[in-house]
Amino acid sequence: ASGIAAVEHAGADAATLPAVFSASTADGHNCHALCETLASDDHRVSPTRFHNSLHNTPAGYWSIATGAMAASQSLCAFDGSFSAGLLEALVQTLTSAAPVLLVAYEAEYPEPILAARPIPDAAGIGLVLSPVQTARSLAQIRVELSDAPATPLADPGLEAQRTAIPALRGLPLLALLATRSAGRVDLEYLAPLTLAVNLSPC
Repeated sequence: ASGIAAVEHAGADAATLPAVFSASTADGHNCHALCETLASDDHRVSPTRFHNSLHNTPAGYWSIATGAMAASQSLCAFDGSFSAGLLEALVQTLTSAAPVLLVAYEAEYPEPILAARPIPDAAGIGLVLSPVQTARSLAQIRVELSDAPATPLADPGLEAQRTAIPALRGLPLLALLATRSAGRVDLEYLAPLTLAVNLSPC
């Protein structure tokens, strides 16, 4: 849904758009079901369950649902997965001189895995990055690595979501886009680094 919303807003064609999918985890409920099976007396794993445990499964289902024939990447960088995905998508956009879709997403875990990896809910962010400004562009983006602390959100509810769900580490970037504001936000990446994102509204 995040990817479709981004593609529609950009007026892009999902079938021809290269994509980067980035998540710190896979399907939490599927992982839970696999663990239950392996802990039971019957260790036979469903082929469908196994297939859906792969990290590139969402990219595969995306290509089926949208008819996408372009290449896709599936990344994981724990809590820095949003920034890793954004960097990869930007590099692809610049080197290919073509738009690229970024979908950063998470799925919640049920107990008992939730106690070890407390991701409380599913969430996603979709962005279409273009090498040139279009009529639908919201802002110009520049990024660089930084050692500044990650930018918090002023709203306590949104800040709780930002810190609880790794894909939502990108919320400070969305806040600038939503208010059409110029500014810089620092997003969690691979500690001790953060990703400094500078936006200038179009």
